Amino acid sequence: MNEQLESYELEQRSVEHLRNSRTRIDAELSKTIVGQKEAVQHLLISLFAGGHCLITGAPGLAKTLLVRSIAQIFHLRFQRIQFTPDLMPADITGMEILEEAGDGRRKMQFVKGPIFANVILADEINRTPPKTQAALLEAMQEHQVTAAGVRYPLEEPFFVLATQNPIEMEGTYPLPEAQLDRFMFNVVIDYLPEDDEVEVVVRTTAAPARPIEPLFTGEDVLRFHAVVRQVPVAQEVVRYAVRLASASRPNQTGSPDFVNQWVSWGAGLRAAQFLVLGAKARALLEGRSHVTPQDVHALARPVLRHRILVNYRAEAEGVSVENVIGRLLEYVKP
Repeated sequence: MNEQLESYELEQRSVEHLRNSRTRIDAELSKTIVGQKEAVQHLLISLFAGGHCLITGAPGLAKTLLVRSIAQIFHLRFQRIQFTPDLMPADITGMEILEEAGDGRRKMQFVKGPIFANVILADEINRTPPKTQAALLEAMQEHQVTAAGVRYPLEEPFFVLATQNPIEMEGTYPLPEAQLDRFMFNVVIDYLPEDDEVEVVVRTTAAPARPIEPLFTGEDVLRFHAVVRQVPVAQEVVRYAVRLASASRPNQTGSPDFVNQWVSWGAGLRAAQFLVLGAKARALLEGRSHVTPQDVHALARPVLRHRILVNYRAEAEGVSVENVIGRLLEYVKP
């Protein structure tokens, strides 16, 4: 009984710490990041929910700076991997090398790669071929790396925050669907309004900004993961998330006509799971201990935009994934 009471009190302290620190998180991020409030919120939600995040945007929009700043706030070990066409899987996970032992004999020794960190920035992940992209799959799903039949667990917490350029750009490779599905969100970072761009230019051409102060530890983040999963959610809210995901699948019972016409592949079960998990984290970040359908609605685009594949007819008619998601949100009512 005492252990349960102590666990409950620790969870409550974690919730209050999270709620009270939101303003401080924004204040620290504002030292280096201008605008992009929605992208920042989605990154924080994925971090507190324990999910990986894909960040899409043109070069020069501070994607790398944003990820590095968040890692500094949470005092997590950060590693940046620059994905290039000649990058090999062993350059990410590590490799076995032949070493001389003290008795003169030789033995194989595993040398850990840069993936052994808390926050992995996979920079321009779609600049490398699918074989190397797939090196992240086991780490993202199982939080481990296997080399020569030996499993090496990764340090917790573990996040992959991958940036990618729009796939229409030269020299990019679309990510495999199996890997895309393991990202909780696909956050789109667009160009800033004129006033914000002026602020960025003024800051970056003046004296260096003040350093970011850490507000949390890795242990805090792991506690947040446990707290988020214990947030209660009504069955009606869960059903809304499931209906949103299932309505995106073409040629199923009850699929809307526009999905059957424009979509070749819809969202799977992970979409509904991430919608509910993200909604729980969003509720906590906004100071609530309950989840509403609006939380699910607000996260539909980052959860679904990389899980829905439009067909040639949609492309010929100028219909994008964003258009399909917009129609889905109108079609499926909470």
